[in-house]
Amino acid sequence: MTTQAGLWWGAGAAAALAVMAVIAEQRRSRRRNLDRPGCVPWTLIQLLAFLAAISLLALALAGRTGAA
Repeated sequence: MTTQAGLWWGAGAAAALAVMAVIAEQRRSRRRNLDRPGCVPWTLIQLLAFLAAISLLALALAGRTGAA
């Protein structure tokens, strides 16, 4: 696997993690027992995963144009 392919896979994995964090945060906001909020900061995980996906995507695209 090339470095560029690894960047594409990483961007896809980070985007999938961001989507999963959105779903988890929605489930937590609709929980039945309001006294048990949980301890995972899903909003922070969503933000960091989204930033990682954007960064890896930019690096993958920059690598494609530079290797002509």
